[in-house]
Amino acid sequence: MLRRLAALAALVLLALVHPALAQVRVAFHSFNGSMMGGRYPHTFVVLTGTLDETGAVVNENYGYTATSVGPAILMGNVAGTIMIEKPRYVASTNVHFSVPISDAQYHAIVAEMRAWRDAPGKAYSLDRHNCVHFVARIADIAGLRADVPQALVRKPKAWLNAVTRQNPQLGAHEIP
Repeated sequence: MLRRLAALAALVLLALVHPALAQVRVAFHSFNGSMMGGRYPHTFVVLTGTLDETGAVVNENYGYTATSVGPAILMGNVAGTIMIEKPRYVASTNVHFSVPISDAQYHAIVAEMRAWRDAPGKAYSLDRHNCVHFVARIADIAGLRADVPQALVRKPKAWLNAVTRQNPQLGAHEIP
């Protein structure tokens, strides 16, 4: 009897530490913009959790933006980059919803981020290739519907509210 209890306890302990119980989540954030801070409305993703395959801890965030903001951004394409936000900034943003992702989806998101980050030339376009389009691509990889209507390409919070409506299975609420 004692052997069976010990074996059962060992199985329970193994189940508690086994990497298969790990999970990464991707959260979708928006920022309303701030004239005081010089930050424009923005959307980005935060990935947190633990990878199943390796047990590696994930704590990353990615947003796409122009490398510099000026009048040229209104005239056409400019250089773009991936921005990694500081924890204080992340804490000041709207968290719309989060979803669990597989390790394969995590790796696909990282690959997508690198493709946007490493795109040659002037890839950023305020109306055709901005933070909303980047996050829409991440949402697609995560298995969400994330249409980008032209009327919302410069309105990250309104766009993520629209994504919330497009994905009722999330059980998320719109941010006022």
